[in-house]
Amino acid sequence: MKKIKTALISLSNKENLKSILKSLKKHHIKIISSGGTYKEIKRLKFQCLEVSKFTGSKEILNGRVKTLHPKIHAGILNVRKNKNHLKDLKKNNYENIDLVIVNFYPFEQVILKSKNHNKIIENIDIGGPTIVRAAAKNFNDVTVITSILDYESLINELKRNKGSTSLEYRKKMSAKAFSEVAYYDSLISNYFNDLSNINFPQKKIIHGNLIEKLRYGENPHQESALYSRENDLKFKQIHGKQLSYNNYNDIFAALAVSKSLPKNTGTVIIKHANPCGVSINKNKLLSFKSALSCDPISAYGGIVSCNYKISKNLALELVKVFFEVIIANDFDRDALKILKAKKNLRIINAKKFAFDKFFKINSNNNSLLIQSDDQKIFSKKDFKVVSKNKPTKSQFENLVFAFNICRFVKSNAIVIANNKSTLGIGSGQPSRLDSCQIAIEKMNKFNENQDEMVAASDAFFPFVDGIEKLVQSGVTAIVQPSGSIRDKEIIKFANQTNIALLFSKTRHFRH
Repeated sequence: MKKIKTALISLSNKENLKSILKSLKKHHIKIISSGGTYKEIKRLKFQCLEVSKFTGSKEILNGRVKTLHPKIHAGILNVRKNKNHLKDLKKNNYENIDLVIVNFYPFEQVILKSKNHNKIIENIDIGGPTIVRAAAKNFNDVTVITSILDYESLINELKRNKGSTSLEYRKKMSAKAFSEVAYYDSLISNYFNDLSNINFPQKKIIHGNLIEKLRYGENPHQESALYSRENDLKFKQIHGKQLSYNNYNDIFAALAVSKSLPKNTGTVIIKHANPCGVSINKNKLLSFKSALSCDPISAYGGIVSCNYKISKNLALELVKVFFEVIIANDFDRDALKILKAKKNLRIINAKKFAFDKFFKINSNNNSLLIQSDDQKIFSKKDFKVVSKNKPTKSQFENLVFAFNICRFVKSNAIVIANNKSTLGIGSGQPSRLDSCQIAIEKMNKFNENQDEMVAASDAFFPFVDGIEKLVQSGVTAIVQPSGSIRDKEIIKFANQTNIALLFSKTRHFRH
């Protein structure tokens, strides 16, 4: 046990400060503080010694230097059982500081709200992290608190141990403190990398806030947790049981597709992170029904994502099918009532969700694969008609729609569509020919409306057999990336069969 006699408090966020001050007063602990924290402690009518009086040095550089003083750091860093340390303290008339309670300048909040570079720089805390690092290093003798969430545990620790803290507690708080410093520094590092357009620095620092510890991972024997680079996910669960790892994986996949579609029109159904039905239609009911008709069997137990507000009429249709999760840009009151009648159905409001520029991370063993996300917005310039037969306006729009969906389907990916709705999707096959076959089989099994069908492939056809199979099924226009040594053969076949063929300038694998 270590008895606490002197505490240093320096806070940007002064919330719940009074509760800590009461506890320190009860255990007769001397308080040192500075700046705004000192003023707040005095306002709350508690005794406190200002840092400048404690050190004998006034604050300088407009407050940039307050706690950066040997008397402060010697008081924190000295090893209490080290005779040389004790001699140095006595010689310089320094005293121990046993408790450090610090939180940092709100750098994260400032960079989210401001683009004023000078303001951002002034919110890089120097003294706070330095004090915390010192206290965390010397956890054998010093207690460090860096989060308001730990105030209650400190109060209970002091009460339980009559003004002392245990080594176990100090170790735990030290671990939290080092994490807090590392997180804070990562924010600053990433800010400066972004400022200089350095996407892949020599040292890559990834940070995250714990959002939720999940019951388990993809399978029950795997541990799992969800982190976010911000403090929330930008979407809100408003009903249903706890989301699982697989739910979250599907939710992010569903949002990626639905946010790529024209606003207020798109319905996406996801199963195992793969689209199994997508449709664009201003009529929301038709949009859902068209998406569902692509593969109603796979849709069972899947996730629906609507980039529009769900109405009562649509809610009545949705509850006819078993879905794990329903996502929308808000819900009518009556719709919500209907959906909430299903006790376990997870309902997500994603009205405020939007994709920022971000990088996807794939971790294996001790390695990280990092890449920018595939968020390209397609325009006519991205496609070239290479066949003699030119696509109609309707065909072209459907080709772009199908190609867009392709990039969200696990490779090798084939999407057959018409009327801006998917008819058949072939995904995740080692052979592109097999993906063609699956897409055709799905289409024939569930969809009778096969007029003016188009198809998209996420990468080039290595042989004519894939495109031949699609044409034999009734497809009249195809889009694929160029780049095969057999591109000329593909174009020749398109001309022989009188179909429209477009080459994309970009490939869209999703492994």
